[in-house]
Amino acid sequence: MHGDKPGLIHLFRPEVAKTAAAAVKWLRPPHAAPIFKPKQIFPAAPVLGRIGPLEVRLAQSKSDVKRAQKLRYKVFYKDGNAIADAATMLAQRDKDAFDRICDHLLVIDHAAKPSLSGKQPVVGTYRLLQQNIAEHHGGFYTANEFDISGLMQRQRGLTFLELGRSCVLPPYRTKRTVELLWHGVWSYVRRYRFDVMIGCASFDGTDPKNLALPLSFLHHFAGAPEGWQASAHSSRRVDMNMMAKDAIDTKAALRALPPLIKGYLRVGAFVGDGAVIDHQFGTTDILIVMPVSAINQRYLGHFGADASRHAA
Repeated sequence: MHGDKPGLIHLFRPEVAKTAAAAVKWLRPPHAAPIFKPKQIFPAAPVLGRIGPLEVRLAQSKSDVKRAQKLRYKVFYKDGNAIADAATMLAQRDKDAFDRICDHLLVIDHAAKPSLSGKQPVVGTYRLLQQNIAEHHGGFYTANEFDISGLMQRQRGLTFLELGRSCVLPPYRTKRTVELLWHGVWSYVRRYRFDVMIGCASFDGTDPKNLALPLSFLHHFAGAPEGWQASAHSSRRVDMNMMAKDAIDTKAALRALPPLIKGYLRVGAFVGDGAVIDHQFGTTDILIVMPVSAINQRYLGHFGADASRHAA
C-alpha cells in the first residue's frame, strides 16, 4: 500500500509515506537461508525512467541500498515522528531484515551537487517485495497487522507485489518526482507481470476517535468487494465503522484523508476491514489492496499501459 493536487501525486506524498509500510520487527529471514531471487523475466535494466535530470532506477548494490536507508532515516526519524532505537540512531539509517530481500527504487538528481563520495544524491525511494521472494522468507510484513492469507488464497492464481517505505526529500516533493516514482513502480509491475499491489497506508495519530470521520468514510465507501476482502488481526483490530453512513459529510471526510490514501482510492484501490494502531510510529494503519485490473483507465492512459511515458 508517508495541498491537494490532482492526479497521481497523491499516491506517494512522503509526509504520509513514512508509515505506508511500517517497520516489521516480528519477522526476520533465517540467517542461514540464502536469499531467494527468481529468474528474471526480462533483462535487468536498472534504469526505469527519466524526467529531465531526474532518473528512477533499481538499486544495484549494497551501497545503493544504504543510500536509500539514509534517506529514509532522515525523512522518517529526523523529520518525522518515528521513534528510533539505539541501533537505528547510531547507524543513522532506517533498516530492517527485509531490505536484503527487496528491490529498491531510487530517484536520483543528476543536476544536484554530488555528495562527498562523488555520487549524485538519492532524493526519493520506494521498496518492493515480490510474492515469491516473500514466501521463501516467511511471508509479507503486512501480515503482521492484517490477515491477508484468505485474500491470497482466494486470488491464488494472481501474483502480488508489496509496496512500502516510500519517501522523498522535502525540496523534491513535486509532481515531477512523485510521477517518476509511480512510473518506476508501474514499470516494475509490467516487467514482472504482477496482478495485485498491496501495502499499508497510515493516518497520523493513535486515537481512533479522532479519526472517526475518515475511517468511517473508508469503511462505507471504499471497502473491498467480495473476493478482495482482508481484515486486521483480531488481537489488534480497531473498528472503522464508527459513524452511520448517512451521517458522513463526504466532502469533509475526503479532506481528512491523507494524500497517499486519497491517491490510492482515485487510482482504483480498495481498503481492508479494520485498522491497526502502530504505537512506535504514532500512526493508525489501514490495508490497501490494488488489483491491476481495477486501476482507473485514465491513469493507465497517462503513463502508458506498457509504462512508456517516461521510459529511459
